[in-house]
Amino acid sequence: MKIPLNTCPVCGFDQLAESPRNRTGGASMEICSCCGFQFGVSDDDQGVSYDDYRERWIAGGMAWSSKGKKAPKGWNPQTQLGALARLATLKRVKGRPPRFSMQLL
Repeated sequence: MKIPLNTCPVCGFDQLAESPRNRTGGASMEICSCCGFQFGVSDDDQGVSYDDYRERWIAGGMAWSSKGKKAPKGWNPQTQLGALARLATLKRVKGRPPRFSMQLL
């Protein structure tokens, strides 16, 4: 499973115009339409981590952030966060799928 480059690492929205960070670490300055995180400002200038911002976004009800751009049809923040968690898990195991074990009763 290849991780889409234009996925928000905060909320998992996979339709950013560009990657949040380039290869040298520079920020895109883009604001995620979904959660409202601005790469290079929210993190670098304000010192907010992806995890902290995600927790606040979830606690605030996971509302769509953009006033000028509508949420995609069928958008579901819970599904999106689940996909982000799966991607993070796969990345931690360096592209190998997680191992499953079954116990026979």
